[in-house]
Amino acid sequence: MADFIDTYRDVIIQIATPYSTGTGFYLKDRNLIVTNHHVVEGNRSVIVEGAKFKKQLVKVCYADRKYDLAFLKGPAMEAELPEIHLGLTKALRERDQVTAIGHPFGLKFSVKTGIVSGAREIMNDIPYLHIDAALNPGNSGGPLVDNDGDVVGVNTFIIRNGDNMGFSLPVAFLHDSLEAYQAVGGDDTCRCTACANVVSEKTVDNGFCSFCGSKVELPGLVDEYEPTGVPRTIETLITRTGHDVSLSRCGPNCWEIKHGSAKISITYHEKTGLMVADAVLCQLPQQNIKPLYEYLLRENYHSGERTLSVHEQDILLSLLIYDRYLNEETGMKSLQELFEKADYYDNILVEQYGAQWKVAE
Repeated sequence: MADFIDTYRDVIIQIATPYSTGTGFYLKDRNLIVTNHHVVEGNRSVIVEGAKFKKQLVKVCYADRKYDLAFLKGPAMEAELPEIHLGLTKALRERDQVTAIGHPFGLKFSVKTGIVSGAREIMNDIPYLHIDAALNPGNSGGPLVDNDGDVVGVNTFIIRNGDNMGFSLPVAFLHDSLEAYQAVGGDDTCRCTACANVVSEKTVDNGFCSFCGSKVELPGLVDEYEPTGVPRTIETLITRTGHDVSLSRCGPNCWEIKHGSAKISITYHEKTGLMVADAVLCQLPQQNIKPLYEYLLRENYHSGERTLSVHEQDILLSLLIYDRYLNEETGMKSLQELFEKADYYDNILVEQYGAQWKVAE
């Protein structure tokens, strides 16, 4: 297994939108990223990041509600990615061993091994693979792989509160969709949910399927995301601090930016009305920790709205602001001070107190 796991580590893609996060996988021969439609729904372009290329925006090329599939344009990259294969000739049976691979934003590369519990679980007229490999929502869009390292399915959904009940779309449906997408020859393509034909911008007639006349929505015509309220204020602040807000989005009301040597995560909690910005500075040393803790406590005594804390091995600098006090003027001042202090503290903690630099993920 180790051989194909190392290969998949390079082709598994993290996907983030303003609405959700999920997983995809890169097909070299097609120069496409495969994922679930529900992961990218409502977006013309999404954020992707992989082990061998930097975070970037890519276009949604194909949308398929019927099979819950989407294809994204291949990313710009310097290093060549390995090739993986579709197991089109594989006939899976109950108790065959499979591996579900995922890499949702904010979490590490994950591998879940299990067996096929049911080879034809019919739902919405589609014979899904029922697997007992423990999935989480962030695994959506990742590949299901057999012991030969071939893709045999696309992990699509789990039943909430179900005991290890995950479902994967058989690879034959992925292959048929890839072929249909290639046949229409367009980068703005979707499957009609009424007649199941694949149509493109060249064949859609004023937003209606050219085969059956039903309404269709090409990915290129989806309304662009426009934040409102507090999220809009936060995105304005991120832009004013000189960061690309379109690349900072990593899920509902979540943003992540890098400033100097620090990574800052910003989250807005609507229920409590609290905006939290956490700067991950560095990690605790293995020895002589007491002087570092004493330093953190002294700094917190007069740090105002910012707080130094420790979570597991990470040392954090956090900023908390209630939305009723948040506006562009106060928010700009607070974020700039957070960035400046993050750069200041991580150097002090490493150079004077023996903290360790955070290992790049």
